[in-house]
Amino acid sequence: YSARPANHRAGIVKEDSMERVIFEVPGKPQGKGRPRASVVGGHARMYTPAGTASYENKIMLCYQQRHAGVRFAPPIVLEVDAYFAIPKSYPKKKAALCSQNILRPTCKPDMDNIVKAVADALNGVAYRDDSAIVELRVAKRYGSPERLVVRVSGDLEPEEEVVEGLHHG
Repeated sequence: YSARPANHRAGIVKEDSMERVIFEVPGKPQGKGRPRASVVGGHARMYTPAGTASYENKIMLCYQQRHAGVRFAPPIVLEVDAYFAIPKSYPKKKAALCSQNILRPTCKPDMDNIVKAVADALNGVAYRDDSAIVELRVAKRYGSPERLVVRVSGDLEPEEEVVEGLHHG
């Protein structure tokens, strides 16, 4: 008897002996904010900015909605495509170059901060820890709607078998 529903593998693609899941995070891509410090009772206390925590929660929820219960074992490959709107101020010729990905976004947030937000958001959900990520691919592109497209690849963690009636004691 498996603890996971029979359809838990829906949306998983097998490629070259590795499993791969894909999910999207709607909205303008955001990067991980720098940790902040405050002084409480004479002691410095570090905390994650509220905007970063909220965005990481959104990423985690988008993953869980598409791939609840799917966890990867090391080694893991993480791919992130960040899509940004073409600025309305761009002339038609420049906008056309953007839509063909000849011109690419060089705006904030930085790519490394985008991928850090994704990797941290998926800790304990898609994998045990982001230290298991051995390969990254991240790209900033123009596209509509603004969003992240995230792919996680690797071997799935073995399913936990539930054996009823056994008492370990």
